Amino acid sequence: MRATNGKELYLRLLRFVAPYRRVFALGLAGMVIVAATEPALPALLKPLLDGIFVAKDEGIMRWMPFIIVGLFLVRGLAEYLASYSITWVGNKVVMDLRNAMFAKLLELPAPYYDDHPSGILTSKVTFDVAQVAAAATSVLTAIFKDTLAIVGLLAWMFWLNWKLTLLALVMTPIIVGVVRVISVRLRRSSRDVQRTMGEVTQVVQEAIEGHKVVKLFAGQPYESARFDGRANHVRRFLMKQATAAAASVPVVQLIAAAALAVMVYLATLQSSADEITVGGFGSFITAMLMLTAPLKRVTSINEPLQRGLAAAESVFELLDQAGEPDPGTITIARARGEIRFEGVSFTYGSASHPALESIDLTISPGETVALVGASGGGKSTFVNLVPRFYHPTRGRILLDGHDMERLTLASLRANIALVSQDVVLFNDTVAANIAYGAMNGASREEAIAAAEAAHATEFIRKMPEGLDTQVGEKGVRLSGGQRQRLAIARALLKNAPVLILDEATSALDSESERHVQAALEVLMRGRTTIVVAHRLSTIERADRIVVLDHGRIAEIGVHEDLLARRGIYANLYRVQFAPEQTSER
Repeated sequence: MRATNGKELYLRLLRFVAPYRRVFALGLAGMVIVAATEPALPALLKPLLDGIFVAKDEGIMRWMPFIIVGLFLVRGLAEYLASYSITWVGNKVVMDLRNAMFAKLLELPAPYYDDHPSGILTSKVTFDVAQVAAAATSVLTAIFKDTLAIVGLLAWMFWLNWKLTLLALVMTPIIVGVVRVISVRLRRSSRDVQRTMGEVTQVVQEAIEGHKVVKLFAGQPYESARFDGRANHVRRFLMKQATAAAASVPVVQLIAAAALAVMVYLATLQSSADEITVGGFGSFITAMLMLTAPLKRVTSINEPLQRGLAAAESVFELLDQAGEPDPGTITIARARGEIRFEGVSFTYGSASHPALESIDLTISPGETVALVGASGGGKSTFVNLVPRFYHPTRGRILLDGHDMERLTLASLRANIALVSQDVVLFNDTVAANIAYGAMNGASREEAIAAAEAAHATEFIRKMPEGLDTQVGEKGVRLSGGQRQRLAIARALLKNAPVLILDEATSALDSESERHVQAALEVLMRGRTTIVVAHRLSTIERADRIVVLDHGRIAEIGVHEDLLARRGIYANLYRVQFAPEQTSER
């Protein structure tokens, strides 16, 4: 649930400052010193003017230059200390927030990613958290240092002439009212900017990842129009933000100037009546003029403050998301690999029809079961339920007699390996992609053995740096077959007893498929294997074939028996191989 209270948001943000409270306190001490020197400057004017120009005091003449230099030396050192310390803390806070957000992204459940585009999430981690930096550093500096300076200057003015100072305070409630009205508009426009920046990031990401499709289908004008539309939305919201921000400062300054004009007039009347000295009058006017700079900064921080608070809403909204549920308490070592579906049904979100319905199936240890059926039949949903990416709406799934919901996620997934059509490779070396995650402690010899078994060494040897060759983003420097074999090598190295092959040989040429199929045969030995395949030729030798139709099991059997039944499987087989039989005639 999104928080809207600015005070609560800011206090929560300050909790991230707590680990660095010593450096933060050092920065605040520097600010206190800087703020203390603000009233000291006009305070020096009174003895300077009265002592030098009126009383001709030689002592004041002699020491005043040293006092002024010393004052500015202390002020400069304190300002450097405050600026460095607060900026250091601010950058640490932003880094911690980014780390926390990334850690949350790693533990969010699969349904969350179904509902949130990756570009929006990327924008939260990059753009939104950067806006928080302003609220954590520059805004805090202005609020603390400039507020102290204003209080100090007002205190000095009050001591000099309380009547004129009370007049100066009349403008305070008016300024607060103006700032409050503008704050609402700034926060609203900041939220809009963050949302549309996420859309911009999404368009850029899609265009980059799909650049080949964009070029081949002449999609440049369409993508340019999409980007221009989103960018224009950002511009419009930024202008709304700028309009509100630009209006606040001159309005506040106009109110202050009006009060200043009245005070100057009254001060001149008091001076003519000998109620105030030349030094006192000069000191009061100087302090009053010095008030305008911190007042301007305090009123100007409303824009970055509201922008930062809106960003904090976005950041904490992500951090407050519930992670992947892991209620399991049972830890198992290496499973035998028996998987049993008992009355399992599953429905996606608000979908009106279940993706799977009343599935009862037992897969024996070491058995290879192939899932076939038309698109939308429930094959991918079936295999996504096994590693608990999704949870059954009804029924239960058991591994070696244990309800999977009662197993810890770590021990469950340690027993499952996956090779899919969309191979995920990281922008790292071949070796790092094979020995990934929990296997990163594997020896080089073990990685080589896995590559050998996966028929991958024949192309790895030809690479410039062998196992140390960078594969590029998503393995872009490799062919489809080579990427598949690296994924198989990864699964071989994991050596899990349960294996899921999700379209592992689709979209490959004959030569690549031959290598991949040979590697898969090695991988499948002695493992419980669930195979999802559109190419029926790849699963003819499966121990059992399960035909899914509209989320239900329609047929079960071996290849020959299913063909003899002349049912759904036989029809799929006939449709798939009819073109080949026609071409052979």
